[in-house]
Amino acid sequence: MPTYILYESALGFALFEKRKLDEVSLSKIEKQLGEYSRFKEMVSFLAFQPFDTPEHGLENINAISEGLLTDFLINFLENHLRGKTEETDGIKLGVLETKLGGAIQEHFDKKIVCFTDDIVFGICRGIQKAQLGLGHSYSRAKVKFNVNKSDNNIIQSISMLDQLDKDLNTFSMRLKEWYGWHFPELVRIVKKNDVYAKCALLIKNRGSLVKENNKEGFDELIHQVTDVLQGDNEVVEQIVKAARSSMGQDASEFDMMNMELFAKKVVDLTAYRKQLFEYLETKMHDVAPNLTCILGESVGARLISKAGSLMNLSKCPASTVQILGAEKALFKAIKTRGKTPKYGLLYNASFVSKASKQNKGKVSRYLANKCAMAARIDTFQDFPTSKFGEMLRDQIAERLEFYEKKGSNKKMKLQKNIELMRTAMKESEKDRPNEEEEEDGKKRKRATSIEEDGSSLPQEEKPKKKKEKKDKKKDKKEKKEEDKMEEEVVVEDKKEKKDKKKKDKKKREKEVVQEEQPVVEEEKKDKKKKDKKKRDKKKKE
Repeated sequence: MPTYILYESALGFALFEKRKLDEVSLSKIEKQLGEYSRFKEMVSFLAFQPFDTPEHGLENINAISEGLLTDFLINFLENHLRGKTEETDGIKLGVLETKLGGAIQEHFDKKIVCFTDDIVFGICRGIQKAQLGLGHSYSRAKVKFNVNKSDNNIIQSISMLDQLDKDLNTFSMRLKEWYGWHFPELVRIVKKNDVYAKCALLIKNRGSLVKENNKEGFDELIHQVTDVLQGDNEVVEQIVKAARSSMGQDASEFDMMNMELFAKKVVDLTAYRKQLFEYLETKMHDVAPNLTCILGESVGARLISKAGSLMNLSKCPASTVQILGAEKALFKAIKTRGKTPKYGLLYNASFVSKASKQNKGKVSRYLANKCAMAARIDTFQDFPTSKFGEMLRDQIAERLEFYEKKGSNKKMKLQKNIELMRTAMKESEKDRPNEEEEEDGKKRKRATSIEEDGSSLPQEEKPKKKKEKKDKKKDKKEKKEEDKMEEEVVVEDKKEKKDKKKKDKKKREKEVVQEEQPVVEEEKKDKKKKDKKKRDKKKKE
């Protein structure tokens, strides 16, 4: 008798055929369920019937839980099991619900024998695991994880760095307050937080800096303190003098032990922060080398974390890259109808800080444009190179000089994007891995072998002509773009001249109005006097 299993799910009903199993395989059924290759040998798929609507599925599932047969399930079983019942004496059907099995046997006049045991439960559990495994494998293929493009580590490390900076500031302030009760003069002499924590860890009790109290370890302690202070002997002498005439309280051994532990924690956190920043530098150079060349490690990582990922940053236009980090100011300006912000996180970039107040908006807009280009190159390039970022950085520096020297008569020739990208492509080919070079060599050898045969010579003449036409079209496009760039520069100069002329006209008109006002007032006064005289004459008459 063939055995089948009825599987109920939220999508519909499914039938599986159970193959013949040995006693050994039945005893190890739970182990076999974990591996899909072994589970495939136990069960084979036969048929599936989905529900029409979610309401229809809910009706069928409720009926099954109550042990009732629906017309949908009857039709499904008749369509797929009627011919097989006629061929054989009977069929075994494994069912999860015992009540449902009795209803099926009554309807089919015991031609279908239903049963429920551990094997049925185990096989149904294996089907569920297979569904989950398929979902996990699909999600892995969809994500397509790449070790070199793992920007999630950059997001986590930059957020960890920001949190560490806040924590270190609070911890160092707390250490200064706590250790300041014992040695308050050290805060004025040593101002850096990390150096202060190291000094407090070395000095411990201020009495150790007095030579009379610590004759044996005095020289070693001063040598260690000078190493921490990078050989600044003047500061060491100030610390020793302050320790001799300190106004602080004496601390017990138990209190000093707790201070020492806290200072050690602060020193360890500062060392860990340095290691984390080095890790971020290496990750940024691996994942986004062109963006790091333009902005640096910290600003580039903050842009990636703000956008969510490098892919999301590459999808953003230059206008959104320019305002990333200043969303509150933007919405406030939209509500109050004020001026929108010119820069967000890009304000921390070196190019924007170098620019003057008048040109900061222009530089940030141009910088955002190049950052968007660099992010797209980083996401979609096959092998990591920083040549594009170096070229774009030089272009931004030239543009900044152009904006700063715009008032002078010096004319600067600016690099164009097409020429820049061509040079960067040529230089980036040198950074390609050896495997690709070997493939290119093989292709060239094949081409040369075909040329030696002589069979493909007439066919190769056509692509040469096509290449010549394409080169001519490219040259025309380049000339047009060059003309457009020159026209834009000329138009900008003309606009500035027109604005200056308008301002001069307004000033002149104001001056003329101011000069004419006293003359007009005198004329009015003379008219009033004449009118009064006429009135007086008329009254006398």
